[in-house]
Amino acid sequence: MIRLDKYFFILFFLLSSCSSIPKNTSDGCSIFSERYLWYKYAKKTEQKWGTPIYIQLAIIKMESDFDWLAKPDREKIFKVIPYKRPSSSFGYSQAVKGTWKQYKKETNNPLATRVRFKDSVDFIGWYTNKTQKILKISKKDAFKQYIAYHEGWGNYKNYKKNQKVILLAKKVQAQSKKYKNQLNRCSKSLNKKKYIIF
Repeated sequence: MIRLDKYFFILFFLLSSCSSIPKNTSDGCSIFSERYLWYKYAKKTEQKWGTPIYIQLAIIKMESDFDWLAKPDREKIFKVIPYKRPSSSFGYSQAVKGTWKQYKKETNNPLATRVRFKDSVDFIGWYTNKTQKILKISKKDAFKQYIAYHEGWGNYKNYKKNQKVILLAKKVQAQSKKYKNQLNRCSKSLNKKKYIIF
């Protein structure tokens, strides 16, 4: 029993250390300096789906702030008693169960999990690619892409009535521009690295 507890602790420590939140989530260069593997995954997503890295990061920043275990806050009864969560959103991308299931089926990736960064950025690439096909929105348009991501393809047409989502989308747009400028400064050094840092 003691040995099992020991192994469990080691496994938990490894998972926690690999999935901990980066120190500065507002700086793309800082994020990838800490998590070089994340850069490889985001780059692969960009090449596969055509979704810029800075858009991927901006969506994750808004949705979970890079917290792999992020969930919506529970609703409260009488503003005190914790109740159910408003949606099944979870992980880096805050994908809901139904859309995540669709993603796994369409990409033939049954083992994908919402707590893994690699799968989360691939999901964002898949989603923004479908948004471009369905709604004719450029993958470089952070504002409209985020609205479609937040509201869903079916509800996108009604977004102008929703001031809250417009405000969120503007924040994503601004953050994506910051990430883009930051990555322009450090992309050469990131692309030179051929080794893997854990």
